[in-house]
Amino acid sequence: MDIYLIIVIILFALAITDLVVGVSNDAVNFLNSAIGSRAGKFTLLMVLTAIGIVIGAIFSGGMMEVARKGIFNPQYFYFNEIMLMFFAVMLTDILLLDTFNTMGFPTSTTVSIVFELLGAAVAMAIIKIATQADALNFAEYINSSKALAIIFGILISVVIAFTSGAIIQWLARLLFSFKLDKKMKYYGAILGGIAITSITYFMLIKGIKHAPFMTEEVETWIHNNTLLILFVSFAFWAIFLQGLFLLFKTNILRVIVLFGTMALAMAFASNDLVNFIGVPLAGLSSYNIFIESGANNPSALSMELLAGPVKTKFVFLLLAGLIMGVTLWMSKKARSVIKTSVDLSRQNEGVERFGSSLLARQIVRTGIKVGQATSHFLPRKAKKYIKKQFDNSNQFEDIPLAERPAFDMLRASINLVVASILIAIGTSLKLPLSTTYVTFMVAMGTSLADKAWGRESAVYRITGVISVIGGWFITAFVAFTVAAIVLTIINFGGIISMLILVLIAAFIIYRSSKLHNKKEKEESAQNYTENLNFKQELHNKLNLYLLDIKDICLSSLKGITNFKLKKLKKCKKRTKKLTKNSINYKYEMYPTLSRKGINFEQAGIYYVQTVDYLRETVDCLNYISTPIYEHVDNNHKELSKPQVKDIKVLQKLIDNLFDQVMECYNGNLSQDALNSNIDDFNQQISELRNTQIKRIRAKKDSTKTSILILNILQESQNLINVLKKLVDSYLKINSTLDCDKT
Repeated sequence: MDIYLIIVIILFALAITDLVVGVSNDAVNFLNSAIGSRAGKFTLLMVLTAIGIVIGAIFSGGMMEVARKGIFNPQYFYFNEIMLMFFAVMLTDILLLDTFNTMGFPTSTTVSIVFELLGAAVAMAIIKIATQADALNFAEYINSSKALAIIFGILISVVIAFTSGAIIQWLARLLFSFKLDKKMKYYGAILGGIAITSITYFMLIKGIKHAPFMTEEVETWIHNNTLLILFVSFAFWAIFLQGLFLLFKTNILRVIVLFGTMALAMAFASNDLVNFIGVPLAGLSSYNIFIESGANNPSALSMELLAGPVKTKFVFLLLAGLIMGVTLWMSKKARSVIKTSVDLSRQNEGVERFGSSLLARQIVRTGIKVGQATSHFLPRKAKKYIKKQFDNSNQFEDIPLAERPAFDMLRASINLVVASILIAIGTSLKLPLSTTYVTFMVAMGTSLADKAWGRESAVYRITGVISVIGGWFITAFVAFTVAAIVLTIINFGGIISMLILVLIAAFIIYRSSKLHNKKEKEESAQNYTENLNFKQELHNKLNLYLLDIKDICLSSLKGITNFKLKKLKKCKKRTKKLTKNSINYKYEMYPTLSRKGINFEQAGIYYVQTVDYLRETVDCLNYISTPIYEHVDNNHKELSKPQVKDIKVLQKLIDNLFDQVMECYNGNLSQDALNSNIDDFNQQISELRNTQIKRIRAKKDSTKTSILILNILQESQNLINVLKKLVDSYLKINSTLDCDKT
């Protein structure tokens, strides 16, 4: 088989993979608002977005010019060079997007594809200059202005989107407040008319510009009659929505969010589909040009014909749309990317995904000072009115904790409307705005204006936004660098290097999927009890912690007896993760104690004690596993045979006592019996400690091992004694708490 036909086949195989990883990343653009506001059931949202994606893909009638020209000048490259460049781009794009998906970070598929093309083209141009006597100047091969325009577009879109989202959301909240029912009765239809008109215009300008009916005459007519279209659309939607409200009491904001979600899905598929299949289709076009030319030497055929217009076959568009729709429904990584955006914009407090950073702290301090200075210039009545309009204290009070949205549908509507308007304006002005960056930053701006970033969360949310924005610039750098490296490898390594790289990429994706699934399962294990009553929920959650603590403790003790560094390193990682989970669990105390239907008057103090004792237990475990790992990792002396024997005795004691703790926890053993056994345990620990002291005085063991053994004995004793207190507090909760439902 022709080697270049094999490359084309590989390109299309990579295209399918790229569609899967690409739509997983772009899902945040059109699903963030709907999922965050719980505008509809998950199934309904998936159906609407899948329909929008398929329609948008079909309307994506042309092949993206940037895949064939714009970044590089195809007339100055030969067929074999072009095919290698396309291969390097696709392989890099899959790995890059999959990495961001695994981390849960949204990034721009447009930026990634542009800089991958640039990196591959630059590498190939350098190779040509270095190896070909008739090579042109470097500037002839590359169109660097496109890359600079993209970078400039990132900076502009970030600032404009964030500022616009913040200002418009602030004004909308000032008008409607968080108590929407009364105001929506009078002004909802007007807001809906403006919103859906904006989204409709966005669809015309951005979403279906490649549709079969979108001829030059139609585009000209739309351009010349923009005001008429906007007025008629506003009048129709305002009357239609008011009718729905009067006749069926329809939630107008829900209609806006659902309509906007489908419209954005359609527009993104129409425009961004090319980021995933544009390069493979360009590769197929290049191969057809080569075959039709009748040329025998692929390294002598110039590809100037690639710069001409090419129409994409309907079947490719339909298949791509179907793959994207199915992927969106099934992809767990898409939900991780969406979760990042929702967590950074949620209204309620909770566990923050990101930590604190120096820049974020400084931004918050500056913001507080500016706010305080501005407040002095506002009249007292104005400040009182603003405070009243932004009071969200009872916003989701009547909604069960597990069903509360991250934010309300007013903010979701503003997110969709502002993003649509900005993208439509940017497209009409031919500005290189990134749709991902615009939608994400609008969501962050509306969050700030809605006071979702309070004093207790602002520093963490801002750190998260800075991290995501930093990732965008890293996208450009990594895309450029990796594509250049891959191109260089396959240029000199040939088809064998291509196959090896494909296998490596497949392994990396498989590995990342496996790790992501493991992470999902762990998170599910932490949260699966949320629909149970409080007693059952607390019992199941603590049970998971206790089983994990026991396993890590015994594994660490076993690891020090046989000096297994790999096992101890795993124990240390598990302890670190358990520490993080226990800290997060402590942050859940506030919303838990605020839950309706639970009488915490007597049981509240015992619940707080139980959570605190759980944290202490994990700390004790950390003081056992970390010194053990460091002892082995630093290659200190192994334990002597008597010390190994003592550790094995300790293992057996802890194993037996943990079983008894679990029996008491589950109500199968009395507290008196457990306390008696713990007293026996403490006595045996004292005997083991005395034995170790005697060996120290006799100088039979090394200093490091002796200190380690004494530390293990002390922390093991602390661990068991804290467990005793934990079980005692937990049993008091059961005896004092009277709740049958949450």
